[in-house]
Amino acid sequence: MSTINGLPAHILLNHFVVVLAPLTAVLAILCVLWPAARRRLIWLVLLLAMGTLVLTPLTTSSGAWLAARVGPASPALMTHERLGETLIYMAAALVASVTLLTAVHIRQGRGGTVKFALHSVVGVLVIAAAVATLVQVYRIGDSGARAAWGNVTSAAQ
Repeated sequence: MSTINGLPAHILLNHFVVVLAPLTAVLAILCVLWPAARRRLIWLVLLLAMGTLVLTPLTTSSGAWLAARVGPASPALMTHERLGETLIYMAAALVASVTLLTAVHIRQGRGGTVKFALHSVVGVLVIAAAVATLVQVYRIGDSGARAAWGNVTSAAQ
């Protein structure tokens, strides 16, 4: 994917990822810590996690297309690309852990018992994947902003 309505697709797609990934991560943590939220939101969180997982490689590939057209890669752009390529792993971990949390939720909803240890391990996995996602989205966004705007802001000072 290269352009959308004449604009680089990466510029548009990254806004979806920048919103969806942190939103999904925060809602996933909420579902772990608050059973009432889990009852209401778990299916939405699973859907958002899957959507983030689908959009992440689209955003990455459109970023590679854009980087090939902006000229020689600066160190800041290379850092952004390297970090961007890692988000797929965090998104996949978030989908996998939220899927496990959904399975625990379904089992509890059917009157089945879920051992506290299993529920705790799944909760820790979800929180770890969510925190990793939040941190990595921040790092990618920061490096992208520095790659795109670093020279502009330093020249203005």
